[in-house]
Amino acid sequence: MKTRVGTDIVEISRIKENIEKYGNTFLKKIYTEKEIAYCEAKKLNKYESYAGRFAAKEAIYKAINTEINKTIEWKDIEIINRPSGKPIVNLNIESTNIDNIDISISHSKQDAIAFAIVIFREK
Repeated sequence: MKTRVGTDIVEISRIKENIEKYGNTFLKKIYTEKEIAYCEAKKLNKYESYAGRFAAKEAIYKAINTEINKTIEWKDIEIINRPSGKPIVNLNIESTNIDNIDISISHSKQDAIAFAIVIFREK
Protein backbone atom coordinates (compact mmCIF):
# COMPACT_ATOMS: atom_id res chain seq x y z
CA MET A 1 0.00 0.00 0.00
CA LYS A 2 1.22 3.49 -0.89
CA THR A 3 -0.11 6.72 0.56
CA ARG A 4 0.21 10.05 -1.20
CA VAL A 5 -0.92 13.50 -0.07
CA GLY A 6 -1.72 16.71 -1.87
CA THR A 7 -2.76 20.17 -0.78
CA ASP A 8 -3.80 23.35 -2.55
CA ILE A 9 -4.88 26.85 -1.62
CA VAL A 10 -6.67 29.25 -3.95
CA GLU A 11 -7.83 32.84 -3.66
CA ILE A 12 -11.62 32.93 -3.82
CA SER A 13 -11.46 36.22 -5.74
CA ARG A 14 -9.50 34.49 -8.53
CA ILE A 15 -12.21 31.88 -9.00
CA LYS A 16 -14.94 34.54 -8.81
CA GLU A 17 -13.18 36.64 -11.48
CA ASN A 18 -12.91 33.64 -13.81
CA ILE A 19 -16.57 32.77 -13.34
CA GLU A 20 -17.65 36.37 -13.95
CA LYS A 21 -15.37 36.76 -16.97
CA TYR A 22 -15.88 33.37 -18.69
CA GLY A 23 -19.22 32.21 -17.23
CA ASN A 24 -20.44 28.79 -18.33
CA THR A 25 -17.32 28.20 -20.43
CA PHE A 26 -15.21 28.21 -17.28
CA LEU A 27 -17.76 26.36 -15.15
CA LYS A 28 -18.33 23.55 -17.65
CA LYS A 29 -14.59 23.07 -18.19
CA ILE A 30 -13.80 22.67 -14.49
CA TYR A 31 -16.95 21.42 -12.73
CA THR A 32 -19.48 18.64 -13.23
CA GLU A 33 -23.21 19.33 -13.33
CA LYS A 34 -23.56 18.04 -9.75
CA GLU A 35 -20.81 20.36 -8.55
CA ILE A 36 -22.35 23.37 -10.29
CA ALA A 37 -25.78 22.60 -8.82
CA TYR A 38 -24.29 22.29 -5.31
CA CYS A 39 -22.33 25.53 -5.55
CA GLU A 40 -25.16 27.53 -7.11
CA ALA A 41 -27.47 26.40 -4.28
CA LYS A 42 -25.11 28.18 -1.87
CA LYS A 43 -26.31 31.55 -3.29
CA LEU A 44 -24.12 34.28 -1.74
CA ASN A 45 -21.46 31.75 -0.69
CA LYS A 46 -21.20 30.02 -4.06
CA TYR A 47 -17.74 31.37 -4.85
CA GLU A 48 -16.32 29.86 -1.66
CA SER A 49 -17.79 26.49 -2.68
CA TYR A 50 -16.43 26.74 -6.23
CA ALA A 51 -13.00 27.71 -4.89
CA GLY A 52 -13.04 24.85 -2.38
CA ARG A 53 -13.80 22.34 -5.10
CA PHE A 54 -11.11 23.84 -7.33
CA ALA A 55 -8.56 23.48 -4.52
CA ALA A 56 -9.75 19.92 -3.85
CA LYS A 57 -9.30 18.90 -7.48
CA GLU A 58 -5.79 20.38 -7.47
CA ALA A 59 -4.91 18.63 -4.20
CA ILE A 60 -6.11 15.28 -5.53
CA TYR A 61 -4.24 15.77 -8.79
CA LYS A 62 -1.04 16.51 -6.88
CA ALA A 63 -1.49 13.30 -4.90
CA ILE A 64 -2.18 11.03 -7.88
CA ASN A 65 -0.29 12.47 -10.85
CA THR A 66 2.97 10.61 -10.16
CA GLU A 67 1.16 7.28 -9.76
CA ILE A 68 -1.20 7.38 -12.74
CA ASN A 69 0.06 7.42 -16.31
CA LYS A 70 -3.07 8.96 -17.78
CA THR A 71 -4.24 12.40 -18.75
CA ILE A 72 -6.58 13.68 -16.06
CA GLU A 73 -9.22 16.22 -16.99
CA TRP A 74 -10.78 18.61 -14.46
CA LYS A 75 -14.13 16.84 -14.56
CA ASP A 76 -12.53 13.42 -14.00
CA ILE A 77 -12.38 14.50 -10.35
CA GLU A 78 -15.82 15.23 -8.89
CA ILE A 79 -16.36 16.53 -5.36
CA ILE A 80 -19.82 15.92 -3.93
CA ASN A 81 -21.13 15.95 -0.37
CA ARG A 82 -22.69 13.33 1.83
CA PRO A 83 -25.89 14.36 3.63
CA SER A 84 -23.68 15.07 6.66
CA GLY A 85 -21.82 17.67 4.60
CA LYS A 86 -18.54 15.72 4.36
CA PRO A 87 -17.03 16.05 0.90
CA ILE A 88 -16.33 12.83 -0.98
CA VAL A 89 -14.58 12.15 -4.26
CA ASN A 90 -15.90 10.48 -7.39
CA LEU A 91 -12.92 9.69 -9.57
CA ASN A 92 -13.82 9.02 -13.20
CA ILE A 93 -10.60 7.34 -14.30
CA GLU A 94 -10.69 3.73 -15.45
CA SER A 95 -8.44 0.96 -14.16
CA THR A 96 -6.55 2.78 -11.46
CA ASN A 97 -5.06 1.19 -8.39
CA ILE A 98 -6.56 3.80 -6.07
CA ASP A 99 -8.10 2.20 -3.01
CA ASN A 100 -9.39 5.29 -1.20
CA ILE A 101 -9.34 9.10 -1.32
CA ASP A 102 -10.10 11.28 1.67
CA ILE A 103 -10.50 15.02 1.23
CA SER A 104 -10.89 17.96 3.56
CA ILE A 105 -11.93 21.43 2.35
CA SER A 106 -12.03 24.69 4.26
CA HIS A 107 -12.17 28.39 3.50
CA SER A 108 -11.87 31.84 5.00
CA LYS A 109 -13.30 34.99 3.45
CA GLN A 110 -10.29 35.23 1.12
CA ASP A 111 -8.95 31.72 0.52
CA ALA A 112 -10.06 28.13 0.08
CA ILE A 113 -7.81 25.20 0.96
CA ALA A 114 -8.02 21.47 0.45
CA PHE A 115 -6.00 18.51 1.67
CA ALA A 116 -6.18 15.06 0.05
CA ILE A 117 -4.92 11.68 1.18
CA VAL A 118 -4.86 8.98 -1.48
CA ILE A 119 -4.25 5.30 -0.72
CA PHE A 120 -3.05 3.09 -3.56
CA ARG A 121 -3.23 -0.71 -3.72
CA GLU A 122 0.04 -2.43 -4.52
CA LYS A 123 0.35 -3.30 -8.21
